[in-house]
Amino acid sequence: MRSRLALVLLAGSLAFSGAALGATPPPQPKAGAGGADYAAGDVVKRAVGRASAATYVFHRAGTPDQPRPVAVFLHAWGATNPQIYGGWIEHLARKGYLVLYPRFQELNRTRPAEATAQAVGLLKDAFAQLGQDAEAKPDLGRVVLVGHSAGAALAFNLAAKAAQDGLPVPKLVLGTMPGGVAKDEKSRGIVLEDLSRIDPATLLVTVIGDREWQASDRTAKRLMREASSVPLTRKVLMRAPSDEYGFPTLAAALASPGSTKDAFDGAKIKLPPDPPVDPKAPKARAPKWSADMVLSGEQSILVAQLGQNVTDSVDYYAFWKTLDLAATAAFEGKDGETLRKDAALTDMGRWSDGWPVKRLSAEAPKPEAPATAQPAAAPVATGKGQSPTLRATPRATPKASARR
Repeated sequence: MRSRLALVLLAGSLAFSGAALGATPPPQPKAGAGGADYAAGDVVKRAVGRASAATYVFHRAGTPDQPRPVAVFLHAWGATNPQIYGGWIEHLARKGYLVLYPRFQELNRTRPAEATAQAVGLLKDAFAQLGQDAEAKPDLGRVVLVGHSAGAALAFNLAAKAAQDGLPVPKLVLGTMPGGVAKDEKSRGIVLEDLSRIDPATLLVTVIGDREWQASDRTAKRLMREASSVPLTRKVLMRAPSDEYGFPTLAAALASPGSTKDAFDGAKIKLPPDPPVDPKAPKARAPKWSADMVLSGEQSILVAQLGQNVTDSVDYYAFWKTLDLAATAAFEGKDGETLRKDAALTDMGRWSDGWPVKRLSAEAPKPEAPATAQPAAAPVATGKGQSPTLRATPRATPKASARR
């Protein structure tokens, strides 16, 4: 009986493995959120600003009947070329967005602590130039901020500074694999603004992967925690799964938001010229390179990985679909609870043999535990005629919980 049972189990295992080996990942959905139901028309690729401080602009060709919603795309540290995220940018542009890609970093010249101010300046200039542009036609009431890695922290910073700096207040902030945040003002990294100034009506969503997730998880929770004016009902923490059921396997890693597309190579997009230099003006000194212009060695590895990322099911279902659904919810005034209850949000499609891909997880941040009050000191008599001394009342030692 044991031998027969072992043979049955082995046969079942081999059959399952054979099916899995032949299974391929789900393609892009044909329609809907993350889907390929694009309106006809090429994507216009141009830039505004000046060569040394440019914002790349992408939108569907032609003059739109209605103003376009705006997606501000904030790249990872070192990932200044929009080619790295070309697939996602094309998706957004063909879905009807005006996509702005501010190049807030000059390689080996910009320090992370300066990035927020650089991004603010670039976007103010871009909105000023595009405000009367008949083809761009930005809808300032429908703005989303999308950031990857250090760009996620910048997205939260820009949301906090929008009102005071004259930028459109975003309806949605989506941070993917957030990182690169300085521990304090003296540490290397993106220095967080006062995130409590983010408008309470903003929908905040973060997506991390299940590989190399710990740093992103800590940063995502920190961003949510410091955005204290936004209620928990408007915050969603998500995790994308890796899945090795079929081939090629699906990996939700730090570089996963990248979707390289050569047609979006920044080198192929004509940049506006820099203004003429006054020959009498003193020459500005170029900043001397220093180690604090680089976030970490991991960032260099990340940029190399981003440049080789292929667009796959993790892009379609974990990032593109999440943004599409979250933006629709934000524009309609819905909260995070409503978004989380949408079964489509966590669906990752099915392998070619019908087996479901591991689902995304989506939850609200846990409320912070109230600070534990220190025990009151109890007076203790020290002898006749003497003043009592104060001795702290000992805390009860909790019993060890039983193992399950």
